[in-house]
Amino acid sequence: MSQQELKRDLANRHVQLIAIGGTIGTGLFLGSGKAIQLAGPSVIFAYLIVGIALFFMMRALGELLLSKEGYESFTDIAEDYLGPRAAFITGWTYWFCWIMTAMADVIAVGVYVQYWFDIPQWVPAIVCLLLLLGLNLLTVKLFGELEFWFALIKVITILALIVIAVVLLVIGYQTDAGTVSINNLWDHGGLFPNGMTGFLLSFQMVVFAFVGVELVGVAAAETSDPRKNIPSAINKIPLRILFFYVGALIVLLCINPWTQLNATESPFVKTFSLIGIPLAAGIINFVVLTSAASACNSGLFSTSRILFTLSKSEQAPRSFKKLTKNAVPGNALWVSAVVVSVGALLSKLLPEQAFGIVTTISAICFIWVWSVILISHIKYRKTRSDLHNKSAFKAPFAPFINYVVLALFGLILIVLLVAEATRPALLLTPIWFILLFFLYAFKKPMLK
Repeated sequence: MSQQELKRDLANRHVQLIAIGGTIGTGLFLGSGKAIQLAGPSVIFAYLIVGIALFFMMRALGELLLSKEGYESFTDIAEDYLGPRAAFITGWTYWFCWIMTAMADVIAVGVYVQYWFDIPQWVPAIVCLLLLLGLNLLTVKLFGELEFWFALIKVITILALIVIAVVLLVIGYQTDAGTVSINNLWDHGGLFPNGMTGFLLSFQMVVFAFVGVELVGVAAAETSDPRKNIPSAINKIPLRILFFYVGALIVLLCINPWTQLNATESPFVKTFSLIGIPLAAGIINFVVLTSAASACNSGLFSTSRILFTLSKSEQAPRSFKKLTKNAVPGNALWVSAVVVSVGALLSKLLPEQAFGIVTTISAICFIWVWSVILISHIKYRKTRSDLHNKSAFKAPFAPFINYVVLALFGLILIVLLVAEATRPALLLTPIWFILLFFLYAFKKPMLK
C-alpha cells in the first residue's frame, strides 16, 4: 500500500519564495494593464487597500493554522468552526478558484508566446500544462524548487525595473512617450482620471492579482517547520505589497503615462520597450511567461492538495487520497490538469474574452474562501478563547478588522454586480454554490 501522508519537504526558503510567488503573478504582469486603463494612477491605492485587507486575512489564517496540530489546510479549520458542510463547500470552491486561476494562467502563456510566434494560443497552453504536470508528479521538493526559481526571476525583474526607473527619473530620460517623471502620475487627468467609478471598477482585476496569497496555508502540511516558517512568510507580506505592487506600479506609471498603456498587453513589456534597452522587451516577455507558468504550477499544486485533503475527510472520492511512491497525490493531479486544460479550449473558442471571464469568476470565489477564513477566525475567538490566549501569533485588531475586511469584500461584490463587464460572471457563479449544496446532500454515493 502507498503511504497516505504528505512529506514535509518544503524548507524555509521554499515557503518564503512560495509566499512571494503567491503575491506576484499574472494579475500583476498582465492584468494590471486592464486595471490601469480603468482607474489610471489611482489603481495604486486599489492595490494598497486590497493588499492591507489580505494581510489581516492572512494573520487570521496564520493564527488558526498554528492553533492546532494536524491542520493541513483551511478546509480543516472551516470544518472545526463552521461545520462539515462549510468545509465541503469551501474546499471544493477553493479547488474551483485555482482551476479558474490556472486556466487564466495557461491562457496568458498562450498570449505571451504569441509575442514571438504566430501560433494559436491553445498550443503553448497545452504544452506548458503537460510539462508542469510531469514535474509535479515527481516530488513536492521539486515543486518547491520550481517555485523558488520562478519567484526569484520575478523578484529580480521588479528590482531591476525599480532601479532602472530611479536612474531614469534622476536623469530625466526621454522616451517616445515623453520625459520620465513623477509628474506623469498626475499630469494626465490627475490621480483619479476616471473618477471613483473607474477606481472601483479596477478592484476586480486587483483582487485577482492577489489570488494565491493564501497558498502558504495550503503548503502548511508540507512545511518542515510551520511554527517558524508560516509566521515569517506572513509577516513579510506588507513589505512585499509595498515593494512589488505599489513600488512597481509607481515606477511603471512614471516611465509610461497611463494613457499609453493597453488593457490587452503587459505594461511591463511595454515599459521596457520604451526604455530602449536592446532585447529588453523580449527578456521581460520571457519573465512574464515564466510568471504565468509559475502561477499555473501553483494552481496544480494547490488543487491536487485540496482534493487530497477533501478525500481524507471523506468530502471527495477516496481515489484522490492515494499517493504515489514519491508521496504526491497523483490521481488528484491528473484530474486537476485535465480540468485546467479547458482553459486552453476557452482560449481557442473565445480568445478575446476568455481571460476576463475566468479572472472574474476566480476573484469572486477567492472572496468566498477568504471570507470563510475571517468568519472562522471570529468563531475561533468566541469559542476557543483558551487557544487564542496562549497563541504566539495573534491576529492584530481582531475581531474588529475581520468585519472591516468582510465589508470591503461585500463592496467589491456590489461593484462586480453593477459593472456590465463583470455582471454575467457574478450572476453565473452562484450556480456553482447551488451545485455544491446539492452535492453535499448526496455526497455519500459520490465518495465510494
